[in-house]
Amino acid sequence: MSASERVLIRQAHLLATFDDSEREWLGGSVLVAGNCIEALGAHDDVLAWIAADPARRSAESTIDARGCVVMPGLINGHHHLFQTLTRALGTGEGRVLFDWLKLLYPVWGQMNPEAVRVSAKLGLAELILSGATTVADHLYLFANGARVDDEIEAALELGVRFHPTRGSMSVGQSAGGLPPDHLTETEDAILSDSERLIAHYHDPEPFSMLRLGLAPCSPFSVSADLMRQSARLARSHRGVGLHTHLAETLDEERYCVEHLGMRPLDYADAVEWAGTDVWFAHMVHPSPGEIEHLARHGSGVCHCPTSNMILASGIAPIREMLDRGVRVGLGVDGSASNDGNHLLGEARQAMLLQRVGWPGFESRADRFSAREALGLATRGGARILGRPELGSLAVGQAADIVGFRIDDLEHAGAQSDPLAALVTCTPTRVWFSMINGRRVVQKGELQGIDLPLLVERHNALSRAMLEGAGLR
Repeated sequence: MSASERVLIRQAHLLATFDDSEREWLGGSVLVAGNCIEALGAHDDVLAWIAADPARRSAESTIDARGCVVMPGLINGHHHLFQTLTRALGTGEGRVLFDWLKLLYPVWGQMNPEAVRVSAKLGLAELILSGATTVADHLYLFANGARVDDEIEAALELGVRFHPTRGSMSVGQSAGGLPPDHLTETEDAILSDSERLIAHYHDPEPFSMLRLGLAPCSPFSVSADLMRQSARLARSHRGVGLHTHLAETLDEERYCVEHLGMRPLDYADAVEWAGTDVWFAHMVHPSPGEIEHLARHGSGVCHCPTSNMILASGIAPIREMLDRGVRVGLGVDGSASNDGNHLLGEARQAMLLQRVGWPGFESRADRFSAREALGLATRGGARILGRPELGSLAVGQAADIVGFRIDDLEHAGAQSDPLAALVTCTPTRVWFSMINGRRVVQKGELQGIDLPLLVERHNALSRAMLEGAGLR
């Protein structure tokens, strides 16, 4: 598809915009010109709009969206793509976060550049097929010459909109941190590489396909000075975000109180991590006052429900955060603390978990609707990443558009509310996906990728890592 080509996505069973007015059309169509949306609405109205001006050209090609729910591409706000290499390791045994990390660190220490690239490619492929068009990733471990560049290479090959964040660990076990010393880096090296990546890759412009963020890993793996210096470095460049794990578990809360003398969010505030350029992963255990702090400063939260459940971290009070005005998006989190990369499925988990409730709140089926869950995965994700051109369908917005079949086995009988059915019924793969105006998935097939060959190589790398760590 050329930059000027027009494509008509025609006659969707339902077109859901997730725009300010939450418009939905039965039989809706979208006209895409290049990488943005030129017109949308009822099918006949879109055709009439084209015909009303001789300067407007008809579409050169079409996507038949009959039988599909068409909506904005989903946005994954937190991930560790390298962890696809270690799925089902420790999660089936019922380990909590700190114990799980101690098991996995030696295995991840076996990674090399190829392992990072192949795992990123596999994880991104799975995410794209689940409806993701934008993915933020957090790579914080750089063993054996691995670099953020390796996963960027995979993202560019697949054509996904990518927000890699340069993670880091600088405080090892000998200094009171959690990771092994040999997996940490010096802080000078971390800051130098962060600067290099920003200069080489970062594009802050609207419709950017690649934006960088800086992401010291956690309060128990980096110093306060690195947190502060990372914040200052990011803010010296336009559009570079700040990302870290925070308030994920009660163990982390105890660590912060014992070692840092304050609660996690107070610590983040003390090291200059507050503002609209900051988004925190998890935030499972904020106090009411901390929720107000997040709302007041505009800091974002990326909710990762499946990971929080599988590691027994707790239930984040997302309903309360949204009601107080906190910006909240959705993340799959690491494939080894989720064991899946299905972002539509994550929206379902978010809906169900909020209905179950959390300590001190009764279970309520009306606490969180299907549309709100899908909103986290679309507009919510755009808000935490600072991407107003993403997350909704409207004239001038980016052409990141997905279609899910609603006339299939999994949705039989769900015609009364086909949009809600995407998460109340079994989550499925996309039928088509367009990213920045380029067709990436057609008729359920990811274009240009030999998936069986990718899986075979990925599994060979995974086996080699396990053997290197003495686990096979």
